[in-house]
Amino acid sequence: VSLSAPDGKIMAEVSVASPAPPGLFVLGIGFFSLCFLMTSLGGQLSARRPGDSPFTIRTEVLGGPESRGVLRKMSEVLELMAKRMDALARLENGSEPHRAAGRLAADRFPPGAGLMERIQAIAQNVSDIATKVDQILRHSLVLHSKVSEGRRDQCEAPSDPKFPDCSGKVEWMRARWTSDPCYAFFGVDGTECSFLIYLSEVEWFCPPLPWRNQTTAQMAPKPLPKVQAVFRSNLSHLLELMGSGKESLIFMKKRTKRLTAQWALAAQRLARKLGSVWRDQKQILVHIGFLTEESGDVFSPRVLKGGPLGEMVQWADILATLYVLGHGLRITVSLKELQSNLGVPPGRGNCPLTMPLPFDLIYTDYHGLQQMKQHMGLSFKKYRRCRIRVIDTFGTEPAYNHEEYATLHGYRTNWGYWNLNPKQFMTMFPHTPDNSFMGFVSEELNETEKQLIKGSKASNMAVVYGKEASIWKGKEKFLGILNKYMEIHGTVYYESQRPPEVPAFVKNHGLLPQPEFQQLLRKAKVSPAPSLSSPQPGARRRGGRPTCPTPRHPHVWTVDYNNSEEFEAAIKAIMRTQVDPYLPYEYTCEGMLQRIHAYIQHQDFCAASGPAPAAAPAPPSPFVLAPNATHLEWAQNASSAPGAWPPTHSLRAWLAAAGRACTDACLDHGLICEPSFFPFLNSQDAFQKLQVPCDSTESEMNHLYPAFAQPGRECFLQKEPLLFSCAGSSTKYHRLCPCRDFRKGQVALCRDCL
Repeated sequence: VSLSAPDGKIMAEVSVASPAPPGLFVLGIGFFSLCFLMTSLGGQLSARRPGDSPFTIRTEVLGGPESRGVLRKMSEVLELMAKRMDALARLENGSEPHRAAGRLAADRFPPGAGLMERIQAIAQNVSDIATKVDQILRHSLVLHSKVSEGRRDQCEAPSDPKFPDCSGKVEWMRARWTSDPCYAFFGVDGTECSFLIYLSEVEWFCPPLPWRNQTTAQMAPKPLPKVQAVFRSNLSHLLELMGSGKESLIFMKKRTKRLTAQWALAAQRLARKLGSVWRDQKQILVHIGFLTEESGDVFSPRVLKGGPLGEMVQWADILATLYVLGHGLRITVSLKELQSNLGVPPGRGNCPLTMPLPFDLIYTDYHGLQQMKQHMGLSFKKYRRCRIRVIDTFGTEPAYNHEEYATLHGYRTNWGYWNLNPKQFMTMFPHTPDNSFMGFVSEELNETEKQLIKGSKASNMAVVYGKEASIWKGKEKFLGILNKYMEIHGTVYYESQRPPEVPAFVKNHGLLPQPEFQQLLRKAKVSPAPSLSSPQPGARRRGGRPTCPTPRHPHVWTVDYNNSEEFEAAIKAIMRTQVDPYLPYEYTCEGMLQRIHAYIQHQDFCAASGPAPAAAPAPPSPFVLAPNATHLEWAQNASSAPGAWPPTHSLRAWLAAAGRACTDACLDHGLICEPSFFPFLNSQDAFQKLQVPCDSTESEMNHLYPAFAQPGRECFLQKEPLLFSCAGSSTKYHRLCPCRDFRKGQVALCRDCL
């Protein structure tokens, strides 16, 4: 018989050796009695261990009264066995046949009296154990009562103004701590102390408990020493990191491999331009959410048939850019890989990460953003503002993405509310300065290739890009005008017959592999895209005449295709124009490397971007009125705002005409609107320096603010910093617009942004 108490649990073990009864009848009765002993304890006995003997009984009891009851019952059963065995022995001695059998058995087994002695000894030991257990439990209960009484006051939610949410979170834990297994993973067991320990040491809603060992909590991991990023030209390891098994990944790897030489040459050129500029090596996680099985991965099966390739092109170039720039890269295309790399605790995603986030930056898409929100718990709110960059292929995330404002004023986004800085959304095309322009690359041609394309280009051929038939719906008038002057080709996906949305005069090639599609584009005179013909959210249609809307491209016309005269005039102008093959620097490998290098090294959404909102006391004004009294400039003797990027000395501010968006107002002066400068202008001082007659000044939530309303001579400041936007206009307001200069061929960067 043995007794142990690991982890506060009482363990009783009774081992009964196989006896040698005086006769076969006695042996059978004895075995029956042992079975009775085992079954009489019922569900209180646990399954025996694999290593125990057949007659070893093991019981685990969780409470004091239960322990004493089990041992007492064992003692009573053993005493009953002893009485029955004694009666059987007397019966045997009184029967001659049984005595003969007994003498026969005695020749082979020990005397029957030995069995009686063993059973009696076991019963006595069990009785002694029960007495000792009773003493131990009484002492334990007294000690536990004292400890509980001593800590009861320490396990009450404190009233600390530094932790105003503590008591509310404790109440929530009382009611919902079993809603997610992750709480039990961190030691929550339903007690007040476990709630407070969790809320102070795992989450951050309650103050640390004074009686807890704070050594571990205070030992924050030491930051790793900074390492300089070194350009890479060999992309073989990147191809391994990208993985395999999906058609999308196969396509992306083929593209990366085909452009390897251009990436290597671009890295050499940019390295020479940057010279000895230090570049921090960042640890970067790239999670391509739309390729995960959990999101459906609808693209992979159609990629090799010429399906939607824009996303794969962009992601392939993003991966190549980050790798060539010399950063540490981890790529995930499954939810399991994402959870493993983030260190997500088991459960439903309500608890924070178990370890500090090991990545400086995370690039993902909207699918990945939703997956991280579901599985990172509170850590998502903690890290999203600083470290996450969202690849927004089509530029559908306008600046006014603040939930409260969108709800009150009816502004909606296509992808939900995330409360991120609009600059954290990185687009394929530079739709508006409110977002960051990530982009992609186009293959560079040598002079021989350029001459071949120029010689084979058709003068009256247009390729309309729109692979889904639904994109063509409602474009009949637009296509009819174009068909008067040009032969129209398309690459529209269809299974068995021509889609009804595509007019009969369109020569549809179906889905084409990328090389064949590129040949078709190079032959065409013009390549409109009906999917991009409608204005983007917050954008403004241009009217009047064909225009070159930005200093970006020399042969770009932006027209309202619903205006037949304007559209036809643009087509005639295109027919008369001799267009040479032209690749903007922004879309070269070097241009993309330069742009993303600047973003990684300087774009810091964790740091304050400028002065506090308008309600806070304003610092001394850094602005001066320009000599011609038309705009504001950053004073030469004013220090640049710490952490501001682009540098504040490039700021120029104008009061736009009524009904004019800041994007247009800045372009009118050959500059680019810079939304990160809005906080510096969001003050009464800026209006005063521009000599704007403000009879009253109010702070409200509106993506057009700061602005001046002429009829009431009212000035309005922005109350919500996330709503600062270059896009948008109203005839009611004169917008106060921040502008900056730009680099030739790289409008995403100012001249001093590198």
